[in-house]
Amino acid sequence: MRHGKKVNHLSRQSGHRKAMLANMACSLIEHKRINTTVAKAKALKQFVEPLVTKSKEDTTHNRRIVFSYLRNKYAVTELFREVSAKVGDRPGGYTRIIKLGNRLGDNADMAMIELVDFNELYNGGKKEEKKSKSRRGGKSKKVETTVPVAETPAPEAPETSSEETPSAE
Repeated sequence: MRHGKKVNHLSRQSGHRKAMLANMACSLIEHKRINTTVAKAKALKQFVEPLVTKSKEDTTHNRRIVFSYLRNKYAVTELFREVSAKVGDRPGGYTRIIKLGNRLGDNADMAMIELVDFNELYNGGKKEEKKSKSRRGGKSKKVETTVPVAETPAPEAPETSSEETPSAE
């Protein structure tokens, strides 16, 4: 019976499982999508989504918590800089699992797990636009200049050089 079984042990001991999930999460953060088995993809989804939620608020405490799971400072930096910027307004569901079929060698169910906001095909081709945060008392960007183009003086450099040549003779 599976009463109270919350974690798929993936036929591994706890140290091996934690190291494997940490390595897979680092690869997912670095490459934005990886291919693996369906069972590992589901376990990785449960492992990485709370870390992405932590990365939305960039504090030293959250960085240390995420680092204790990932154990890779480059992945932590990538997560807090690029990934958290893209998923800042998303309330959850940061990963997507797409089933690919069976592996040739052992007929295992394969899947691709990817970060949702980094796939342009499923997002409808729309690019993420940077939203500018306004400050209090900030002026609007629609300020027009009152100087017409015709009244600006033109540079006189070519005419002065032609006047200097006859006076030099």
